Amino acid sequence: MDLSSARSALVLESRELLAAMEHALLEIEAEGLSSERVNAAFRAAHTIKGSAGLFSFDLIVSFTHVMESVLDRVRSETLRLDCELVSVLLRCGDYLAQLVDAVEAGAEERDPDPLVREALLDALRGFLESSSAAKELVVDEPAAWVSREPERGAGNEHWHLSLRFGPDALRNGMDPLSFIHYLSGLGQISGLYPLRERLPRMADFDPETCYLGFEIDLISSADKKTLSDVFEFVREDSQIRILPPRAKIAEFIELIAAQPESSQRLGEILIAGGTLTADELTEVLALQTQQRELGGPTQRLGELLVEERMVQAPVVAAALSRQKRCEEKRAVEQKIVKVEAGKLDQLIDLVGELVIASAGARLQAERTHQATLVEVLAEVSQLVEQIRDRALNLRMIQIGEVFQRFPRVVRDVALELDKKIDLEITGAETELDKSMVECLADPLMHIVRNAMDHGIELVAEREAAGKAAVGKVHLHAYHESGCVVIEVSDDGRGLATERIRAKAVERGLIPAQAPLSTEEIHELIFAPGFSTAEQVTNLSGRGVGMDVVKREIDKLRGEIELDSTAGRGTCLRIRLPLTLAIIDGFLVGAADSTFVLPLDTVEECIEFTPEAGRDCVKLRDRLLPTVRLREFFGVEGDAAARENVVVVRHAGQRLGLVVDELIGEAQIVIKPLPGMFSQIKGISGASLLGSGEVSLIIDLPELVRQTLRNPRDIRKKPEKESGLACSLP
Repeated sequence: MDLSSARSALVLESRELLAAMEHALLEIEAEGLSSERVNAAFRAAHTIKGSAGLFSFDLIVSFTHVMESVLDRVRSETLRLDCELVSVLLRCGDYLAQLVDAVEAGAEERDPDPLVREALLDALRGFLESSSAAKELVVDEPAAWVSREPERGAGNEHWHLSLRFGPDALRNGMDPLSFIHYLSGLGQISGLYPLRERLPRMADFDPETCYLGFEIDLISSADKKTLSDVFEFVREDSQIRILPPRAKIAEFIELIAAQPESSQRLGEILIAGGTLTADELTEVLALQTQQRELGGPTQRLGELLVEERMVQAPVVAAALSRQKRCEEKRAVEQKIVKVEAGKLDQLIDLVGELVIASAGARLQAERTHQATLVEVLAEVSQLVEQIRDRALNLRMIQIGEVFQRFPRVVRDVALELDKKIDLEITGAETELDKSMVECLADPLMHIVRNAMDHGIELVAEREAAGKAAVGKVHLHAYHESGCVVIEVSDDGRGLATERIRAKAVERGLIPAQAPLSTEEIHELIFAPGFSTAEQVTNLSGRGVGMDVVKREIDKLRGEIELDSTAGRGTCLRIRLPLTLAIIDGFLVGAADSTFVLPLDTVEECIEFTPEAGRDCVKLRDRLLPTVRLREFFGVEGDAAARENVVVVRHAGQRLGLVVDELIGEAQIVIKPLPGMFSQIKGISGASLLGSGEVSLIIDLPELVRQTLRNPRDIRKKPEKESGLACSLP
């Protein structure tokens, strides 16, 4: 039997659960303890343990069992979840991630780090021992509650719970008394009656089998879902019935009547009204299915709910009455299919070829002047454009997948540096191509760690400067003009301009008297091996990091902007194209060459009038700097009798591109340039047009940067330096 797919599913599920557990623990530390967060952490450990047990991965099972015991003590409030325990549990999650990686590599029998394992187990056992005295007291407490047998019927003044634990509860590591103790934290147990009918003769007694059951009266203001969630981890093989107080019945009926008139089924109405839980609904639906399979009469849902003592008859009647007033509709179930990334890449490539073929067919039809064929191919082009958009959307994922790893990073680094740092994340729902998201993880890690190490000051320094003791690091993402912008900002000390300059002179990166602007000096931090740190630490000082960031962002056809104010903080801004595959482009001509501009960056087109000067034009009483594409790229050929200006905008800056011809819009399939042409400044790629002609895609960020920084040097660029191979078709 091939279990490789099942192992892959276990690895994927375990990583998702570990991420959920880490998120829950960090929320507990930041926002306080809650049963929902504790249950999320416990559920993650419990599920990983169960899944690993199916494959006999003993290293994972034995380790998570101890974690589970600690978290169970936290759930039962016999162990306090403080910062120290959170740190230990987070390190346990890291070690479990190593075990999961070993499973993926087929080395599940080898412990990746025995010393760490023993240290963590010793720490966990220490917490268990510290809470053992409290746990012993808990065992004796229920005896005081056994004062009388509670009323087992509906309609008394208290919540009534009828519990029958499954025979495997003890084997699964569940302690029935811990559930009772947890209930006492939600209210006052006014009556508890242990059930003995399932106890066997002494000779047949199995110490690992659970025979316990209880009838409990509880005075509590909690709702039914909160009480039901207490038994979430034993519900599958246990019988739990929860009946509300008499006063609650009228309240439930009022809630049902107040619900909006929408299409809901009986079960949905009862859940929304608070009288039924989702687990109870699942259980009773399973009973209905069982009756149907046996071939006998199938009871209605309302009848079963009353018979199984899940909902009182008056409440069911009120819900049925309301259901009749609503139009019953089935909710549309969203289906998600997981597809390999490689298959999506193949689809994008094929769509790109389809775009080129469609453009070629339309061009040929226009040349033959066949009006009907042109009309049909126009419709085909529209469909191809829709297919293109849908195909690209398949690869778009939220950048929050990268952002979610940084709360843990900020927490650990802040503790290591003895600083107080808060992380704020906004725009996590911003979508970006999956391949680009994967490549952003390491650069963002370097940037965030640098912000915490070099930017955020120690508490004493911040207070002396009149700042809040807690520093802030802000991760923000948003769309802008066909790009995705990612900002990493902090409210720290800012960049030390003079110190950066002195270090650059010392290392020979710039002459001592070089007339550099503040922005140019700041950009020196991206030089390989550059660092202003006085000493090497675990985080910085070796001169690696920011040059890696620059290199990785350049690979993605992106750019980095740096804004820093001394004493107020730094903002590093990354601009990336939305996709690396297909774009909407605007075609322009210079001599015999065709160039492509990203359509999102084009604002308008005007006729060129050289009245204001050779390097600028007058646009609505304002001067607009311009650059001639034929001179910038060294394209040979006679100038056109009438030139046009394409007004483009990038990063808040406007520039006019003087061209010979305006060709029009087109879907452009981006192809990377061959190795010998890959370093051409101002060109980011090429594309094949429907006519078979090769067009060059302009790297607008680079063009804007060079033009606005050195406008007078554009015409003087030697053809060899500009790098455009004029022999390209």
